[in-house]
Amino acid sequence: MKNQQALISLLQENSRRSVSDLAKQLGLSRATVQQAMERLERTGVIQGYTVKINPHYEQRRVSAYIMISVVSQKTSNIVQQIQKHPQLDMLCTISGQYDLMAMVTESTTEALDRAIDSIAALDGVEKTLSHIVLSRKKDRAS
Repeated sequence: MKNQQALISLLQENSRRSVSDLAKQLGLSRATVQQAMERLERTGVIQGYTVKINPHYEQRRVSAYIMISVVSQKTSNIVQQIQKHPQLDMLCTISGQYDLMAMVTESTTEALDRAIDSIAALDGVEKTLSHIVLSRKKDRAS
């Protein structure tokens, strides 16, 4: 489907759009859009649907990007441990001085401090560097 990226963009804007609305927006039949969505789900391009949170709610929460340097032999174990954190928003491998970058969001600075400390205390973590998010200027989902 040549309109695959357009379909994905519309779903990123509002994942609750009806198939009929998507079809109308794309100028395609409802059946074509339904088949395309099923194919995207089956192939793993679409892994799930989400909800868009009001920015005012998110502003009451506090986030940090945590750069993490690890002992290379322990990377996969550290990744598994970090992925268990319930407030983890993102975890990436990165190039440069640090090996991983996590984004964690908590309800208070105290909870965020505990989350950062728990990551720093993992066996194989050599050092961390945290950057607190002061405000979000643009989110892809916004």
